[in-house]
Amino acid sequence: MPDLKPITALGGDKPRRLRHGALDLEENSGLALTALALRRGTPKPAPFGLDLPGPGAWTPSGEVAAFWTGPDQWMIEGLDRADTDFTAEVMNFCPDCSVTEQTDGFVAFELRSSSGEAPILQLMAKLVNIDPTRFPSGSATRTGLEHMSVFVIRRTAQHIAILGMRSAAGSIWHALERHILRFEDRKP
Repeated sequence: MPDLKPITALGGDKPRRLRHGALDLEENSGLALTALALRRGTPKPAPFGLDLPGPGAWTPSGEVAAFWTGPDQWMIEGLDRADTDFTAEVMNFCPDCSVTEQTDGFVAFELRSSSGEAPILQLMAKLVNIDPTRFPSGSATRTGLEHMSVFVIRRTAQHIAILGMRSAAGSIWHALERHILRFEDRKP
């Protein structure tokens, strides 16, 4: 048996990170993702005690969170659980729902500001087709980032997450990196 070694979505041994000015971008290789969909006639569950959010919302609870992806559909996040069978845990809470492993199909990037909310708002206005003033903490939506479809989650005023297809990880990173470098270099 060959000695297999796990790699991140960007192909590294460790998650890639970029610090430039007040902004910090990091590949989140520890995030587990599971899609949850209600079947006809199934009551809305509460996996891990989560109150599953409505359209445009993200709900955290400890080391798990959920965001709405469509009618009766959510993505469940497990912080630092990518190396576990997170989907089996979700299935235990939701035995009558359709539950699908998504961790290896997506890449997650966390973008934080060390100098308040303003850099996040300004960068969001350039990156995605979302009015950042109408996208407070606890918001989540699917939108376009250049030519790619991504989910954007406003975790806090100074922190957004961008989730996209793993096959586009390099392109998403490149777009984010380019905008961060341009943004910071244009500041007075």
